[in-house]
Amino acid sequence: MTHEQTLWKEVKDVVNPKILSKNNRFKKWDYGYNSDYDFIVISKTGKIGQIIEIQNLRIALPTADEPFKRSEKKAEQYWEKQEYPKELSKIKSRFDWDEYPAEFKEKWYDYIDNEFTRREKGFWFCNNGIDTYITGTHYMYLQWSKIDVGAPDFRESNRLFFIFWEACKADTRCYGMCYLKNRRSGFSFMSSAELVNQATISSDARFGILSKSGADAKKMFTDKVVPISVNYPFFFKPIQDGMDRP
Repeated sequence: MTHEQTLWKEVKDVVNPKILSKNNRFKKWDYGYNSDYDFIVISKTGKIGQIIEIQNLRIALPTADEPFKRSEKKAEQYWEKQEYPKELSKIKSRFDWDEYPAEFKEKWYDYIDNEFTRREKGFWFCNNGIDTYITGTHYMYLQWSKIDVGAPDFRESNRLFFIFWEACKADTRCYGMCYLKNRRSGFSFMSSAELVNQATISSDARFGILSKSGADAKKMFTDKVVPISVNYPFFFKPIQDGMDRP
């Protein structure tokens, strides 16, 4: 007997195929709530593909435009954190990068640009025979966030959490998300990773931590937020005054 998950479902025939194709061709799908079809577009490419429903909320995912590597064997199709190039790992700040010769920089521009694109638009990979989309926030969590066990594992439940959270951010009608969680689900690290991700791409903004006590909030900051921030690659770190480990 196979288990059928009920966390999400695909919604078909929401948009007339001709309209879908035309709007995709001209990249007309705007990020945010679409009142014509009552779904939230989390694609930042102007194109949408699969439309799913989570907790009665319809969410339009982006299309997989760029070909991505996939093994012929299902057992070898899974999320795998990419190794950070050793030549770049030695660079700790933008100022260090400025000291390197132009030829060295030219070699790595495409790699760095590609990481910024994945951070913004998300990432596709093949998972056990299924083409799988993760948001840019989820990518930053899996690829660039250091947690207590090292690199986070990919979990389908986390993927749905980040997709729903992206819809909350995209929908201007939304004030936030109520999330009922169990212990050891990884939520503290996921929210810490998102705090660092958003704080390092936002200007004139403040990001807070709310917990049941000030001591717990401080512990989350020192034990989770700071290590994630410190371990970001240099090209994601803002220029800072003073020390980088508060």
